[in-house]
Amino acid sequence: MEIILLERIEKLGGIGDVVTVKNGFARNYLLPNNKALRANEANKKLFEANRAKIESDNAERRTDAEGRAKDIDGKQVVLIRQASNTGQLYGSVAVRDIVEALAEDGVEGVTKAMVELERPIKSLGLFDVKVKLHPEVSVTVGVNVARSPDEAEMQKEGIDVIAAMFEEEQAEAVASALEPDSEDEFEEGTPPSEAAAEEATAADTDAEEDKEA
Repeated sequence: MEIILLERIEKLGGIGDVVTVKNGFARNYLLPNNKALRANEANKKLFEANRAKIESDNAERRTDAEGRAKDIDGKQVVLIRQASNTGQLYGSVAVRDIVEALAEDGVEGVTKAMVELERPIKSLGLFDVKVKLHPEVSVTVGVNVARSPDEAEMQKEGIDVIAAMFEEEQAEAVASALEPDSEDEFEEGTPPSEAAAEEATAADTDAEEDKEA
């Protein structure tokens, strides 16, 4: 289907461009969201008659988005979620969760349509998510998915919490393996070698006393 773009569409073109797209993309997204018009003669004349206003309105929205971008770009939101010891979430983080987290952090006006998330987030970690405030203005926000505020802070500092947890478990396992089987095997404060020497000395003394008797 041939359409006339009413705003810049990535990988398609800018305002006023006549391009060919798949029918489904036009009918399900571009046309109902007022991002394009069918490229028939009537709409071409309508667009040309209103081009100046369309471009002016677009420039105004772009300027507003550029102003907001300064406060949003690079912002990081924290989402606390339950996860397994391998870092896999019991559930997922979707676009709606990111929009709500931004709103709670004081970022208003970001809608689900603005957030570009290829697939839901299903693991712990730090993720960069693109947010389009305007067709020509994009920012990146960080999404810190963690099991607790403490782990979120560790991830913010660049620590891999899953790897750190694994190393801690390994250290505990090694320490446990090196512990003696019985705490009562030796007297407190007496090294094993000294205890053995004392036992040998006591045995020699008893033997000497038996001979003298």
